[in-house]
Amino acid sequence: MNKAGFFITGTDTGVGKTLVSAALIRLFVQRGIKVAGMKPVASGAFRDGADWRNEDVEMLRAQANVSLPLATINSYLMKEATAPHIAAQAEGIRIEPEHIERCYREIRRVADAVIVEGAGGFVVPFNDRVNSDDLAAWLGLPVILVVGIRLGCINHALLTQRAIAGRGLHLAGWVANAIDPQEPQADAMIASLRQRIDAPMLGSLPWRDGMDAAMAAELLAPANLI
Repeated sequence: MNKAGFFITGTDTGVGKTLVSAALIRLFVQRGIKVAGMKPVASGAFRDGADWRNEDVEMLRAQANVSLPLATINSYLMKEATAPHIAAQAEGIRIEPEHIERCYREIRRVADAVIVEGAGGFVVPFNDRVNSDDLAAWLGLPVILVVGIRLGCINHALLTQRAIAGRGLHLAGWVANAIDPQEPQADAMIASLRQRIDAPMLGSLPWRDGMDAAMAAELLAPANLI
């Protein structure tokens, strides 16, 4: 397994990036590796006493075996659950990649591996000059693509694969996540993607109510990441 970690992206928002990220963190922990999760940019927060928190960030923290300040693993948190640059502008926040990189370096000083979860899809804007793919390129981590299996996912997955290659990044693998329980052609879609994505399929997560990191970890094939 690549001990430096991975950058987790998806074909869209809501396709299961956090679930897969948390499952990967769990697999690293099981192998005795000091690992932290990082979600640099998150939109959508809930109030916890005097603090604002994000469900995805909390899910990553729960699986990690390295304790870090919340502001380090989640550099920017916006309250509204919308596109990061739109939420940030509404709240008077400017997302600066240099700050994210400093936080990442701080994490690497205490963790052997970092699972970095992107925001939304691969090219979602952060501000008027920087997108999520810029951050992925600066970090230089191998990329894992989470494909939400639903109508339209084949096009989205192939376009994302092309965008990852265009940034000179290595697509280490992909995960199929069944997010539409009513999709009658899910198996055919996965078979089509297996023929067309130039990277190993790391696992297929079926639709299951209450799917958590432990369940997802059992369905992934970490040997394909070595």
